Amino acid sequence: MDKFKKIVAKHGVLIALIVLIVVNIVWQGQVFLDPVNLRNILSQNAYVGMIAVGMTLVIIGGGIDLSVGSMMGLVGVFTMLTLNKVGTDPNATFAAAFVALSFGTVAGLVNGLIISAGRVPPFVATLAGLVAFRSVGLALTQASEQTAKSGLETFGKIAGDGITIPGLTVGSRGLPFVVQWPIFLFFILAGVAAWVLNKSVYGRRLIATGANEQAAIYSGINTARVKVASYAFLGFCAGLAGLCQASRLSSVSPSSLGMNYELDAIAAVVIGGTSLSGGKGQIGTTILGVFLLGIISNMLITASVDPNWQGCVKGVIILLAVLLQRANRQNA
Repeated sequence: MDKFKKIVAKHGVLIALIVLIVVNIVWQGQVFLDPVNLRNILSQNAYVGMIAVGMTLVIIGGGIDLSVGSMMGLVGVFTMLTLNKVGTDPNATFAAAFVALSFGTVAGLVNGLIISAGRVPPFVATLAGLVAFRSVGLALTQASEQTAKSGLETFGKIAGDGITIPGLTVGSRGLPFVVQWPIFLFFILAGVAAWVLNKSVYGRRLIATGANEQAAIYSGINTARVKVASYAFLGFCAGLAGLCQASRLSSVSPSSLGMNYELDAIAAVVIGGTSLSGGKGQIGTTILGVFLLGIISNMLITASVDPNWQGCVKGVIILLAVLLQRANRQNA
C-alpha cells in the first residue's frame, strides 16, 4: 500500500491524464482520436501553456503572478495598435512582434522589481497589476475592439501557419494537415525552461531561493536578482501568448483577451505538482497539467455542460490538487 501511495504521489498527474484519455476514447471513440480534434486541444491550450511555463519558474522561486492575464490583454492592445500604426507588411508584423515581446518582458521585470526591491508581497503587487494592466488597455482603446487592417496577411501567419504533416489531410477536399506555430512555440519554450531549471546554475539558485530564501542569501545567492529574472521570463511568456492570440483572432478585445488565463496557468502548475510554497516543481508535469485541464474542458464542452459551471469544475480540481499536495507532504 505504501508503495502504491508513493507511485500515485510521484506520477499522479500522469496517471490522471492517462485515465482521462482512456475515458475519452471509450466515450467519444474515433472523434476524440481524430487528428484535428487532438490538434485543436493542443492549439487551444498552447496559449495558457506558454504562461504556465513561466508561472512554474515564478512559483518555484516562491512567488506568484496574478497579473499575467491582464498583461497579455494589454500586450494584445499594443500589438494591434503598433500593427495598424506601421501598416506596411511585413514591417508591421516585425514591429508588432518586437513591441509585444519587449513590453511583456519589461512588464514582468517591473513586477519583479516591485516585489524584490520594493519588498511588496507578490500577491499584492501582481493583484495591482491585474487591475492596472486591464485598465490601461481599456483606456487606450476606449474599451473598443481593435481589428487588424486589411493587407496584413503576414501577421495572421504567426498563429495561422505552421508545419505540414506528410500523409495527413483534412476534410473531403484533402487539405494538408498543419500543426500551427503556437504549438511548437509552447513546446520550445517549455524545453528551454526545463533546461534552465534542471541544468543551469540559475535553476539551482531559483530552487534554493524558493525552498529557503534566507538560507539562499547566507550561501551568497542574490535572491532578488533570481526572482526578478523569473518574473521577466514570465512577462516574456505572456508577451508571446498575447502576440499569438492577437494573430489568431486578427483582433483584440481589451476587456476579454487573456481574461482568467492567470488562473488557468496557476491551476496547471499546481495540478502538475509544483509546490505553492516554492522550492519544488518541474516543467514536464506542468505540461501534463495543462493538457489535463484542456482535456477536461474538451469533455465539458462535448457533454454540453453549461459554461457557467465549467469554472466551478476547475476550482474543485485546483482544491483537490492542493489537498493532495498537503497530504503528500504530511506522509513524507
